[in-house]
Amino acid sequence: MIRSLRVRLMLAGALLAVLFMLGLLPALQGAFSLALRESVQERLATEVSALVSAARLEQGQLHMPAPVPDERLPAQAERLLGYIFDGQGHLLWRSQGAPLPDYRPRDDSQGDPFTRFNRTDGQAFWVYDLPVRQLGGQSTALSFVAMQSTEPYQRTLATLRDRLYLGFGAALLTLLLLFWGGMTWSLRSLRRLSHELDEIEAGQRQGLSERHPSELLRLTRSLNRLLASEGEQRQRYRDSLSDLAHSLKTPLSVLQGIGETLASGSPHSDEGKQAAILRGQVARMNQQIGYQLQRANVRNSGLVRRQVVVRPVLDSLAATLRKVYPDKPVRLHVALAPPGQLPIDEGALLELLGNLLENAWRLCLEDISVSLSVIGQRLELLLEDDGPGIPVEQRSLILQRGERLDRQHPGQGIGLAVAHDIIRSYHGSLSIEDSPLGGARFRMSFPRD
Repeated sequence: MIRSLRVRLMLAGALLAVLFMLGLLPALQGAFSLALRESVQERLATEVSALVSAARLEQGQLHMPAPVPDERLPAQAERLLGYIFDGQGHLLWRSQGAPLPDYRPRDDSQGDPFTRFNRTDGQAFWVYDLPVRQLGGQSTALSFVAMQSTEPYQRTLATLRDRLYLGFGAALLTLLLLFWGGMTWSLRSLRRLSHELDEIEAGQRQGLSERHPSELLRLTRSLNRLLASEGEQRQRYRDSLSDLAHSLKTPLSVLQGIGETLASGSPHSDEGKQAAILRGQVARMNQQIGYQLQRANVRNSGLVRRQVVVRPVLDSLAATLRKVYPDKPVRLHVALAPPGQLPIDEGALLELLGNLLENAWRLCLEDISVSLSVIGQRLELLLEDDGPGIPVEQRSLILQRGERLDRQHPGQGIGLAVAHDIIRSYHGSLSIEDSPLGGARFRMSFPRD
């Protein structure tokens, strides 16, 4: 399927132009052929008139001067041949050099004197046959005939056809070039609209301008309303979640304080056990609130798309993790294909790589590798380490919220779930594999556009 509007219009214009010229070409050929036939007929009629004017009857016998006035002797193919027949069709006279014909003159004076005649040898002639019943005041029955080969006619017609094809081809090419130029000029408004949409996606402008043709203004205004509505709705969503988090923060702090007060007693008593349960549940509620706020903040922002350079984010995270784990010498290997960008918000990328890189840093022995490559229409980000790896049967389980394999460190097991949500919100995919380094490989794939 042809997706380019310009190509579609060009093909439609070319098809219409070709159909128009194919319809016009036979009409022009027919008109020229008719004009050429009329020219031949006029020439032969003039020749017959010259023969009739030169003929004399003396005592019932035909006499013709030698040479006949106006007798033409050009090239053989274009010669005009003159003949005179009696009433019985017998040849009485022929012009100089004219071959004996196998033509029979017509015996009536009502038909068309101009006809086409084919000899037995296959050669074709134009014939002008004029019966004469009075000559010099005397009654007679003669037929004055002028002939000309059809070869000059066919040759002229073929030359015209070739010139018409050449001229129509040049006209078609010129027409298509003019059409392409006019269409390019007409589509500038669409290119300007596309450029403004690119700027909106890149976050360089808030809405579309009014500098568009009237046919596009309704579209641009509708898009502006959509952008404004989306921005307002997204902001209301974030504000609502923020308000909810703040409204729950105080009650949770109170419950946390009560739990700590109760836990100050004997940990083995019933009150101590209940306090531990209360503290665990309060911590879990705090974690879940943070998780939902993270999901709201990293949600893909609809029409607006970002392009974030990956290397500065990696460097910032690595510097932070080296401070968190100062006694662990980790080598971070980075290989990013140009331009080293991902179509994702900076906050989302920071959250995504922060969760994955922190897990890799904590579990690896000494090597972590991060690479970015372009594969067709997708961008592939790989993060791998030389740690203990992840068993095959556990790979889908750890992407679920609340599931953890590492029980030795605190947390609620939502880091990988958040990373998975971020990737899916940008129409990407996440898979876990075995790494050549010996540990786990996280393969993340994003569409380029």
